[in-house]
Amino acid sequence: MSAYISLPMYSASIDERMRLIAGKCTSCGTLNYPPRQVCTHCGGTGFTPQPLSGSGRVYTFTVIARGGAPAEFDQQQTLTGEIMVGVVELDEGPRVVGQIVDASAGGLDIGTRVHGVVRRLYDQEGIIRYGVKFQPEADHG
Repeated sequence: MSAYISLPMYSASIDERMRLIAGKCTSCGTLNYPPRQVCTHCGGTGFTPQPLSGSGRVYTFTVIARGGAPAEFDQQQTLTGEIMVGVVELDEGPRVVGQIVDASAGGLDIGTRVHGVVRRLYDQEGIIRYGVKFQPEADHG
């Protein structure tokens, strides 16, 4: 079973998926990512777009072994084997789930500095879907 996202839904979420745009609550200033209709902190309903840096630290991570990834990642897993996925705590505060690339599980630690890079995610409806993945910074620690 795959997570089907129609082309109109995908197109509507480009800012969220590729530009890391959060909603900053006009009542309390909390950054809500992904953007929501109601603030998770105060219940406010007014937001201004707030770009996020894409830089942060690995909060936690796991390795998805062969055959364990969602169907949309079958092709990637066939080509690359294991897929590393983590929760990244961005410098601005929000936590983001994403693939971690260009690293091995043995070379990654909680707290490793990472930054977002736009990469191919998967094909759906004959369209290549892109989004942010996270890559360790050259000098992390």
